[in-house]
Amino acid sequence: MGNEKTQLVNKLQSQEAVIGIVGLGYVGLPLMLRYSAIGYRVLGFDIDQEKIDTLNGGQSYIEHIPTDKVAAATKSGFTATADFSRIAEADAVILCVPTPLNKYREPDMSFVLSTMNALKPHLRAGQVVSLESTTYPGTTEEELLPRVEESGQTVGESIFLVYSPEREDPGNGDFETHTIPKVVGGHTPACREVGVALYAPAIDRIVPVTSTKAAEMTKLLENIHRAVNIGLVNEMKVVADRMGIDIFEVIDAAATKPFGFTPYYPGPGLGGHCIPIDPFYLTWKAREYGLHTRFIELSGEVNRAMPEYVVGKLMDGLNGHGKALKGSRVLVLGIAYKKNVDDMRESPSVEIMELIKAKGAEVAYSDPHVPVFPEMREHHFELSSVEASAENLAEFDAVVLATNHDRFDIELIKRHAPLIIDSRGTYREPAAHIIKA
Repeated sequence: MGNEKTQLVNKLQSQEAVIGIVGLGYVGLPLMLRYSAIGYRVLGFDIDQEKIDTLNGGQSYIEHIPTDKVAAATKSGFTATADFSRIAEADAVILCVPTPLNKYREPDMSFVLSTMNALKPHLRAGQVVSLESTTYPGTTEEELLPRVEESGQTVGESIFLVYSPEREDPGNGDFETHTIPKVVGGHTPACREVGVALYAPAIDRIVPVTSTKAAEMTKLLENIHRAVNIGLVNEMKVVADRMGIDIFEVIDAAATKPFGFTPYYPGPGLGGHCIPIDPFYLTWKAREYGLHTRFIELSGEVNRAMPEYVVGKLMDGLNGHGKALKGSRVLVLGIAYKKNVDDMRESPSVEIMELIKAKGAEVAYSDPHVPVFPEMREHHFELSSVEASAENLAEFDAVVLATNHDRFDIELIKRHAPLIIDSRGTYREPAAHIIKA
């Protein structure tokens, strides 16, 4: 069966292969654009008809992904569809579907599994299936392998199975899909070889590892490293504040050490689809081996306590002005999970808004990237963004700077807001009406 592998590798290298991307979100869409830009025919799959129609109309629905790039892709043959029978047309099937946590903080694999079950009848010999969604070590072997083999193919001979974790950083202009090295693990050496052939034309540097499990664990280590270090500086922030020390000054000073130190900055909590969620994939899987991941759980505890800390600082600030939080008007600046993006997933700003509302204050938000508060699984606000203008700022008792978008005029905010709770260290010069949180 060696010829299936050889034929597929040749097809991928000569760009004759059709690339199928399942899940056209923050990960799948940039990947589609990259393959399309270098000359592959790309087929996109999604279950959201609205997304499909937007993309087929040559429009982007993600703010930091330009419409002209999507238009160029559709012009050169990219099509999006909800018809999974067309999977048979693709030589490579790349899965970029969400892997959230359920309410018990356990992995919710339903998107990956329902996607695999939808693909299964349409898989054929001479295809490679690659999972990019972040997950626990063993997912590819335990969940994808049996489903792929139920299609009647032999993995490593007639069909190939790969795990290659996504490494997108939305809003970071220093990196593009192709400049971020790509880790690739295959179920067998032949699978890995096909995986490398799949990604090598599109990505500048490929990092092959010996198994899908090693690739799955690599992604978790990257995100746990961030979660633990952010937890550490968030804890240090609370200590430094109590001691009257500016933690941002300390971090900047420590960062001048040319070895052995990487600066991480505190904030109002963790957001996004990766850092607050992925560490718990390992926590969950480790239990099967009788192990407790104490570092991960502790950093999760510290990070999850940050929105409460910010609201405590807000209450202190209002108290200093002779006001209670109940009945006050509070404007939250920035509700996306990080600066300069429109992604709301797991945003600590939303939790801050809920805490403020629960304590009886009137809450509003300003975010140039999120004009209307979106429908979210667990949070609901009937709100639209308020412009952070001089007139509007003066009408609120306090503003909470939760996400430090570059589009905010921080000098204007400083001049016109009566009280600022700064959770991002944006204002370095002390002022009577600015409270660091």
